[in-house]
Amino acid sequence: MNKEKFVIAPVAFLVSTVLVSYSAWAEDKNQSLFSDSSVMIVTAPVDSPLTISTSPKTPRQPVPASDGSDYLKTIPGFSQIRNGGTNGDPVFRGMFGSRLRILTNDSEMLGACPSRMDAPTSYISPENFDLLTMIKGPQSVLWGPGNSAGTIRFEREKPLFDKAGIKGNASVLTASNQRWDANADVSMGNEKGYLRLVSNKSRSNDYKDGNGNKVPSKWDKWNADVAIGWTPDEYTLLELTAGKGDGEARYAGRGMDGSQFKRESLGMRFEKTNIGTVLDKVEANIYYNYADHIMDNYSLRETSGTMGSGSGHMMGSGHGMMNMPMKMRVDRKTVGGRVMGTWMWTDYELRAGADMQTNTHRKESDNRWNKDAQFQDYGVFGELTWEVNDHDKVVTGARADRVLVDNDTNIGSSGRNTVMPAGFVRYEHALSNMPVMLYAGVGYTERFPDYWELFSPTYGPDGTTNVFDHLKTEKTTQLDIGAKYSNESINAWVSAYIGRVDDFILFRYNPHNVRQSQVENVNAMIMGGEMGVAYKLTDEWKADASLAYSWGENRSDRQPLPQMPPLETRFGLSWEKNDWTTTGLMRVVSSQHRVAINDGNVVGKDFSSSAGFTIFSVNTAYRVNDHMKLSAGVDNLFDKNYSEHLNLAGNSGFGYSSNQPVNEPGRTFWAKMNVTF
Repeated sequence: MNKEKFVIAPVAFLVSTVLVSYSAWAEDKNQSLFSDSSVMIVTAPVDSPLTISTSPKTPRQPVPASDGSDYLKTIPGFSQIRNGGTNGDPVFRGMFGSRLRILTNDSEMLGACPSRMDAPTSYISPENFDLLTMIKGPQSVLWGPGNSAGTIRFEREKPLFDKAGIKGNASVLTASNQRWDANADVSMGNEKGYLRLVSNKSRSNDYKDGNGNKVPSKWDKWNADVAIGWTPDEYTLLELTAGKGDGEARYAGRGMDGSQFKRESLGMRFEKTNIGTVLDKVEANIYYNYADHIMDNYSLRETSGTMGSGSGHMMGSGHGMMNMPMKMRVDRKTVGGRVMGTWMWTDYELRAGADMQTNTHRKESDNRWNKDAQFQDYGVFGELTWEVNDHDKVVTGARADRVLVDNDTNIGSSGRNTVMPAGFVRYEHALSNMPVMLYAGVGYTERFPDYWELFSPTYGPDGTTNVFDHLKTEKTTQLDIGAKYSNESINAWVSAYIGRVDDFILFRYNPHNVRQSQVENVNAMIMGGEMGVAYKLTDEWKADASLAYSWGENRSDRQPLPQMPPLETRFGLSWEKNDWTTTGLMRVVSSQHRVAINDGNVVGKDFSSSAGFTIFSVNTAYRVNDHMKLSAGVDNLFDKNYSEHLNLAGNSGFGYSSNQPVNEPGRTFWAKMNVTF
């Protein structure tokens, strides 16, 4: 009995006091329950159970985020297919790839690697943006086709000047494993216009896991962007943008490393608000994004043998042929734009417009570029909001897209030409006698197979080698429900979903040759949800907790859907007094035994079940003055040796076995200085 008390008492004390800082719910998109920006936020504020909004400049733990995917994984419902140090691939509710649209300044940056070594988020430095917005499920039609899991928007807002001046912020971070980050965001201008310069540099050596073993994971990357804006009055904006970036990264779980991640971006946007009594706003933008990616197995690791040709799709444990030096260069050019108007009446708001995108993928061979695919999409959309009364709202939308795809490697093929519909309707209700908001919405979307699904597999449905003509579009019908409760001391929310996915696109891998895969259409069912509560204990102590769960079933084969993250719970506690804050985080992840061995997606597959784990992290911050803040912390405080379920099998070139997951970092110290002016 005494032994039981010895075990239970500390746990009970921890749970009762560490209902911790994992969800800072928002009263608006820029203010959270943890209103002081010196407080370390561990999740995003929630405008509603359906929408998440936060500033990527807000401190988070675990930190630091090396790219967009690293940042997203701290939000309930998100996980990540891990590569090791950087450039993981984000997963939301177990859904991966183009089911999750990721936009930067309303443009899309598509990677070029056939196995998504350069996922779209690998080109994003979160601190270079002002606002992150996430819309769950197929509950919006404004931001492109096929967004069955959700839509993520990283945005830069226009700097506001009422007189000539300079303002901005900068940060420097140092951490274990010779990690070094520097970020700067500086704007200068007046009421008629501005010049904004944004840049970052990030590098790290290989990290060590909880057992002290080195994991190949080093990276070095940079980004630089400039924006020139003209604001002739407070209702008009014309902005031109340009940016470049590059980097390199090595991966314990791949047969090749990324020796080049060149990015070039150009954009222009126009906004005009307060136009008239009905037409309130017009906004338009065009963009050009270019990725030039090189992967090889000799720049960032040792190899032997002679030069040969290779494929970028070398996941997990390698084979003998990987001892030969190999290189592959690919690129992708993406051009697009959109125009949208907002019309307002007494009880109605209509947002409608059109968008388009074309992207071209090429491979280099014998110093010559060869185009292998071109995608074109033309869409029209409309979204209507009806304020029924003070308590009820109905939101509905529809869009139609025409998709044209040319396969230049498929001789004799005339390409594919498809029209895809999408739509949703949602009802929202605010109770009159208590601070509760409820919603329920049904959405449908159709998703065309993306480049990786059409061109990376070895075989298509029924074993055919002609994937291009035989892989069907994916159709998702999903019910989303949720509720939020909010008062002065408590914020609580829950969101849940259940969906049917017809012709779900699934990869199956040859267990004897990981480089061979077959892609198929199966029917699936998905369900799950997220929930959280934040509680202001006193003026100094604040606590919260969150839980996320995803479940999927392959109904065609009567087995689990692969690559489903396990149940995850986070608890935390935050103390704030005067200029000091301290925050703790306890992350509890369950084991995952619902697996489909050798099934997965273009990046990862289920190769074994996984064990659960618990990780503790702490940090403290001191506000020196109105312009400077110092913070420091420890991630994985107890140096736990663990690996995530969504993972890559280690590569044999680094001594891993074929079913050995890549372990996560052990104890990691970090310190950061933020300056605003």
